[in-house]
Amino acid sequence: MMEPVLIPRPAELALGSGYLKVNHRSAVVADAESHAAATLLVSLLPPVAGGPRPVVPARGRPGPDTITLVVDGTRSDLGSEGYELRATSKRATVTGSDWRGVLWGVQTVCQLLAADAGPTASLPAVTIRDRPRFAWRGLHLDVVRHFFPVAFIERLLDLMALYKLNTFHWHLTDDQGWRIEIRSRPRLTEVGSHRGATPLPHDRYQSDGTPYRGHYTQDQIRQVVAYAAARGITVVPEIEMPGHALAALASYPELGCRGSGYEVATSWGIKSEVLCAGRESTFAFLEEVLSEVLELFPSRFIHVGGDECPKQSWRGCRHCQERRAAEGLRDEDELQSWFIRRIGTWLTARGRRLVGWDEILEGGLAPGATVMSWRGIDGGVTAASAGHDVVMSPNSHCYFDYYQSRDTADEPPAIGGHLPLRQVYDFEPIAPAIGAARAAHVLGVQGNVWTEYIPSEEQVEYMAFPRALALAEVGWTPAARRSAAGFEERLRAQRPLLDDLGVNYRPWEPG
Repeated sequence: MMEPVLIPRPAELALGSGYLKVNHRSAVVADAESHAAATLLVSLLPPVAGGPRPVVPARGRPGPDTITLVVDGTRSDLGSEGYELRATSKRATVTGSDWRGVLWGVQTVCQLLAADAGPTASLPAVTIRDRPRFAWRGLHLDVVRHFFPVAFIERLLDLMALYKLNTFHWHLTDDQGWRIEIRSRPRLTEVGSHRGATPLPHDRYQSDGTPYRGHYTQDQIRQVVAYAAARGITVVPEIEMPGHALAALASYPELGCRGSGYEVATSWGIKSEVLCAGRESTFAFLEEVLSEVLELFPSRFIHVGGDECPKQSWRGCRHCQERRAAEGLRDEDELQSWFIRRIGTWLTARGRRLVGWDEILEGGLAPGATVMSWRGIDGGVTAASAGHDVVMSPNSHCYFDYYQSRDTADEPPAIGGHLPLRQVYDFEPIAPAIGAARAAHVLGVQGNVWTEYIPSEEQVEYMAFPRALALAEVGWTPAARRSAAGFEERLRAQRPLLDDLGVNYRPWEPG
């Protein structure tokens, strides 16, 4: 028997003999801690196993034709998020070191069953002991440049969970729109969620002339966060500061150095206007916004952006220069560092951790801050070498808005660059320059989907898949178990599942 087709490839796998037949008579048995995972399994089984079935409480030895789910906190050998799947021709058991481990074991069962879909599906006899290489296995979606409904966000979360991606980075605010309801600051959505037009995909300097709008209510945010949590996924919100803030400034112009005349951006690119670092009202605003964000998102990490912050308005602002002098800061880079440190201290006092793009290194890094390295890996190397946690997300390997072929005439419009599938798969997050002593500071990896040139749900899927599957294996599978040739073979065998799910993936070729 050949090795089962699984992405990401498990850490350990041993084949047995025979198959467990799974149909509408098969029982799903769960202990109390695994009940949510069992409910998810039951919801996922109907397409491949003949119809729904109830979840049965665990009592004694499981009977034949059962799939049993168990959380066993004594299984320290499995590690955080780890699981063991033991399947014979009579029964199968998924044991997790924690509830997330059981969830990932459930997704493995679903992939195995999907490979033999029908009224009766077959689970191969197999023993798998599996655990992730990295704790942060992320996918990012920009909903500012183009907005996507809750139903699509939930679909994306389902696909992430299937391939054991566990962090959804939700880019909610920027120059071109504010997409999250903040009840204490209603103008953020009354004004900031609307822009007058959008650049044409084939010519960024020409506008379509059509007003564009959209935002998520707090109830919708809670719905998405709960949906993700039920699938083992943490939602990390991003509230941009001090740059990429035109939508906020258009809503509350007193937050800017100029104090008036701001409009939500109708073009792409870096904008010169940023939040005023010298006014106390700026921090009162941010604390009000973040207080509501913390109520909506239980994530330990809160992303504050911190990237692409032009500082010319600060240089000419009396308030900012007074702040710089009062704090003894040498220049505007240190002023930005002070700004981020102040927000980081506020988050830390509330039990959260600040994460930002690698520009937050400029002027000195805030204590406890986590760096998301996007301009290559150098920012991540610098941060990890200084003892800071990092998430590797370099545009060289993780920017899924880049073209997938050099033959761009046959591809949908993209922001530029070239990132083929194989290049994603070949990424090694722990750069040699970090060294073994600092390797633990690399929390993981993340793929980013920026949507300037991605206006539709179908195009998000086209750009993200199958590259997200390659990155999922980079984030999960031990380096010694990875093989580009083996991945391509398993990816080819995943086509029927992706087709059944209706994923608009980009066709790929070997090599």
